[in-house]
Amino acid sequence: MKINLKNGIDGLLFGMKEKDVKALYGEPDRKYKDEDANVIYVYNDKKLRLTFYQDEEFRLGYLITSNPNAELFSGKVIGEKWEQVEKQLEGKGIKSFEKENFDTVDNHFNEANWVIFQTEFGEVVKIEMGATINAKDEFDWKFKG
Repeated sequence: MKINLKNGIDGLLFGMKEKDVKALYGEPDRKYKDEDANVIYVYNDKKLRLTFYQDEEFRLGYLITSNPNAELFSGKVIGEKWEQVEKQLEGKGIKSFEKENFDTVDNHFNEANWVIFQTEFGEVVKIEMGATINAKDEFDWKFKG
C-alpha cells in the first residue's frame, strides 16, 4: 500500500465517493456513521478505516491505516522506529512535526501534509491522513470523477 501524501493511499484518492471506493475494494467489512453523521468504512484485511464527510457530499476526506505493508517513499512505515521514519521524511523536506502525548502513544502531526504518525514504544503503529485545504480554504480534492 503506497502512501501518497496529500493524495491518498494505494488506489484511493481524497474526494472519492463511496461507489468509487467500492469499485476498487468491494463492500467494507463494517460500515457505520460517526457522531457527525460521517460515513465510516472499515476494511479488515487492508487494516484501513475511511471517513466520508457528510458535509462534503460524502467524499473521502480522512483515512487511517495500520497496514504493515504501508510504504512511504518506497520504505515501510508501520513497525519502524520513529527516528528512522522521521529522518527519511526530513530527507524529503518534511520537517515540521507537532508532538502530542497520550499515555504510551505519541502523535507526530505534520500540518502541511495533514498526516499523523502515531507511535507507541518508539515505533510507528498507525498513520492518519486527511485531505488538505487549499488557498481558498476549501478541500483540495484529488479525485475529479
